[in-house]
Amino acid sequence: MACSVTIVAHDIGPVRGMERQLSELVVGLQRLGHRVTVIARTCELPASADGVVFHRVRGPRRPFLVAYPWFIVAGSLALHRWRRGVVQATGAIVLNRLDVIAVHYCHQVGAATPSRATPMFRAHVKLAGALKRFGERVCFRINRAAAFVCVSEGVADELREHYPALSDRVLTIHNGIDTSSFAPGVRHDEAEALRSALGISAQRLVAAFVASEWERKGLAAAIEALALAPDWDLVVAGGGDEQRYRALAERLGVGEAVHWLGVTRDVQPVYELADAFVLPTSYESFSLVSFEAAANGLPVLVTPVNGVRELIEDRRNGFLIDRDPRTIAERLRELGADPALRRRLGQAARRSALAFDSEKMVAGYHELYSRLAGTLGR
Repeated sequence: MACSVTIVAHDIGPVRGMERQLSELVVGLQRLGHRVTVIARTCELPASADGVVFHRVRGPRRPFLVAYPWFIVAGSLALHRWRRGVVQATGAIVLNRLDVIAVHYCHQVGAATPSRATPMFRAHVKLAGALKRFGERVCFRINRAAAFVCVSEGVADELREHYPALSDRVLTIHNGIDTSSFAPGVRHDEAEALRSALGISAQRLVAAFVASEWERKGLAAAIEALALAPDWDLVVAGGGDEQRYRALAERLGVGEAVHWLGVTRDVQPVYELADAFVLPTSYESFSLVSFEAAANGLPVLVTPVNGVRELIEDRRNGFLIDRDPRTIAERLRELGADPALRRRLGQAARRSALAFDSEKMVAGYHELYSRLAGTLGR
């Protein structure tokens, strides 16, 4: 049953994991006949989603200590004015009564790591984390009767542990990926052009690292591993303290083997030019990029964090690693020496990723909204 749905989020668009997931959800819901209203700071959707009603919440995006409470107030007022049908918020970002809270991150567990080393920036990150945890507790307490939709079983377990009163309201709808767009060979010419632009010869093996928040995601470990696996180059897509990590690569003698793309709106050519994907991250709620890399048929080398544990089985469709550069380098050398192993792991990763297609995610929300709309008379 299609119904009216209001989705509240900070931002929706093609860059960053959560924003892309919301874009997929909105487009998919509209395709199923739902009447979708979006309340957000920014909303960038494909042209096919021209029927979505968008109400902009004007306000700052930075610094977080200003932007977060600003949106709580402005977003709450906007939702009070424009809400219709089943209402979902993406995390603890408004103080209204909600029907669904999509939990992409449990802030009582996942600690943010500063991307810069200055004392002021580290203090800002620490205060921001405390504010997120406080806002989460308040919002969740107000909405004890809501459905709490977690993006992985790991996040659902964290929520049940830290908010036991909500346990019977917690469910999991996995994030989804477009397995048609994220697939081997769909953008081959662009991938080859990117390889040429980066000056990477056809003989070199390439590991892809796609992430921001580089300290938490383990970029230093990936660069240090490169120094122990000389047959490999590393392509880095994402934002962070590039000067600091360039200096690390230079000190280790691999400066020319690390290629910096910055934040990119289109990561598919990055996956396509790669022979493996590396992410020695310390914490994830789902690790969307690991699923995208798997969908592209890449051997995935990633730590066993939330989401990944539901995708990767060690040595069957990838490698579960730790943050020790020696372990990462050993796996890269193993892959480099055995093209058949790369193919076998990559093909198995692709088959596993197909179970997490975005259409399955949209169908899960469609079923939930239809049930809630019937219960609430909307």
